[in-house]
Amino acid sequence: MHVRDTPATAPDAEPALYVHGLGGSGQNWTDLADLLSDRLDGQAIDLPGFGRSGPALPGGYSQEGYAELVIRWIEASGRGPVHLFGNSLGGAVVIRAAARRPDLVRTLTLISPAMPVYRPRATHRHMLPVLVVPRVERVVERILRAATPHQMAQGMVDVCFADPTSLPEQRWDEAVAEAEHRLGVPWGAVAYVRSVRGLVASYLVPPGRSLWRLAGQIQAPTLVIWGHRDRMVDVKLATRTAKAIPNSRLLVLRGVGHTAQLESPRIVARAVLPLLDRKIRSAVG
Repeated sequence: MHVRDTPATAPDAEPALYVHGLGGSGQNWTDLADLLSDRLDGQAIDLPGFGRSGPALPGGYSQEGYAELVIRWIEASGRGPVHLFGNSLGGAVVIRAAARRPDLVRTLTLISPAMPVYRPRATHRHMLPVLVVPRVERVVERILRAATPHQMAQGMVDVCFADPTSLPEQRWDEAVAEAEHRLGVPWGAVAYVRSVRGLVASYLVPPGRSLWRLAGQIQAPTLVIWGHRDRMVDVKLATRTAKAIPNSRLLVLRGVGHTAQLESPRIVARAVLPLLDRKIRSAVG
């Protein structure tokens, strides 16, 4: 597993761990981790199958498998408890980790977490064949191989950003390089397909085991951030998510899409500071 470090710039900084979303990597946290480096000693992991990490072990592409990996990394690194951050799929993963192991989490920041929904949005319909077509990994692999790194990076930016033109040139170059790397590894299609299946499978579990139920078990002070123009996870879930978590506060950002930490890192960093100071109390209810 590949880990990206953002060393603290202050001696009394506390440890943080950042977990990316579907199709992303630890690189998605570069700007936010840098802005918070005077308060946090950051690590951003590449989940198995994504970024610079190798493929997952069998069964490892489920949310439960990813959450177990996060827990094991915090334990093995000896840095816990940590300030835990998650975006999209990573948000769902860290909810599971925080609910299972509250002793490992100081605070929780969720950016457009992939909470269960039962009616797919228009932007999700291209994913539905992934669930039913036999040997679909080969189909997805052919589609990926036909794309250029620029096309792949542009597709991700278009769906994740409210304003795709706002991506800085340096971050665009990094996104293209990341896409080129992903197209060059043999497990890229498998990781994507099985992660999507794991995400949808989480919607089908009994209510007693659902992510909504686990959210209610979180003990850490929590900040929920949502982009008002999120095309991937409906902003209508924002209030419900914040209400489900006992000690949480909600921030909805106008003119922002699915990856607020990439689009508006300074606003997100400022919003996180009261959480780090343990000044957040529930403002939802």
